[in-house]
Amino acid sequence: MVVCAIKRKVFRKYFVLNLYMALCLLVSWGRHYTIAHDGVSSLNYRYFYFYTDALLTIVLYFSLISLYVSVFEEMQVGRYLRLGAVALLAGTSWFTYAVVSQSSHRILTYFAFELSQNLYFVGLVLTYVLWAAVLKMRQTPALLVQLVLSLGVYFSFFAACYALSNLHPTLYSRVSVFFPVVGCLLPLAWAYAFWRVPNEARLSPARLAMAAVTR
Repeated sequence: MVVCAIKRKVFRKYFVLNLYMALCLLVSWGRHYTIAHDGVSSLNYRYFYFYTDALLTIVLYFSLISLYVSVFEEMQVGRYLRLGAVALLAGTSWFTYAVVSQSSHRILTYFAFELSQNLYFVGLVLTYVLWAAVLKMRQTPALLVQLVLSLGVYFSFFAACYALSNLHPTLYSRVSVFFPVVGCLLPLAWAYAFWRVPNEARLSPARLAMAAVTR
């Protein structure tokens, strides 16, 4: 994906998205290294996994905010969107800490997990709000539509899995086998968008949605 973005000369425009993918590569290498040296059941791997997962979720959250900025760039509200994103992230972190701190023995092991879980739900809501805003626009870059829709599917899947983990832990263990597959779909979808969707191509999302409904 990063190579495709550089080739299409959109790396800087979608810098946060590319940063997220580069971090995914580094984190995957770090997890493999930790497993090889400490084992998959070690505390070191457990802490490394959950805290790097929280880091990736935070960067993915800001990737979504960068798409907000791209959609509303003509309104020159990028500064306010970034400030709102930081405030929302801080509020989500505080809420997570307040919940986890009720059990002092869980705070180190579950804070990162709970933060990732809450951010996925926040990201899911924000993605659908962004898509609603895109539907109101007459013309939208096709590349941006592809990026937003892919992220919406990604957030929806993981938010649903976290909801299942709270309601039915046994179902969560069965669904979790699809995590690697879904984890591959997002970079593949974004790479395809950067590789195949022309920069000048534009769509009318409202007409696409209407056509899908009539079908």
